[in-house]
Amino acid sequence: MIQTEQQSQQNNQLTVQNSGSLSFSSHLSKEDEEISKSALSNFRAKEEEIERKKMEVREKVQLQLGRVEEETKRLAIIREELEAMADPMRKEVALVRKKIDAVNKELKPLGHTCQKKEREYKEALEAFNDKNKEKVQLITKLMELVSESERLRMNKLEELSKNIDSMH
Repeated sequence: MIQTEQQSQQNNQLTVQNSGSLSFSSHLSKEDEEISKSALSNFRAKEEEIERKKMEVREKVQLQLGRVEEETKRLAIIREELEAMADPMRKEVALVRKKIDAVNKELKPLGHTCQKKEREYKEALEAFNDKNKEKVQLITKLMELVSESERLRMNKLEELSKNIDSMH
């Protein structure tokens, strides 16, 4: 647009220079008329070129808008597929988490029972071991007593045997 105005001003200057003087007469010389027609046709040619380029840009913009719309549709489809994929997984995850929570609730009392039974077992095992030690001590004592008794009886028998032998 700026170029067209500059060309128009140049053409006007040429017209003024070619005419030699500024006259306000209504008759233009043939040369002036030619220059005016040339300037006008140049102006029209530039306007047509501008209009043609404007149409080309519009077409390019429309093509780009079409591509953008297609890409937007594709992205929307992809997003829907992702959401559809995520929904069943979320439900399954939530279900598994609920089951885990339920099992945890069942595990707590079982854990307490297990600890209680372990304590009872340890206490019973300790009592058993204590009684076993006592039994071993008693058996040892019994063995000592039996050994002492046998020794004493053997001594007594030997003494009696000597007494009998000495009577002869």
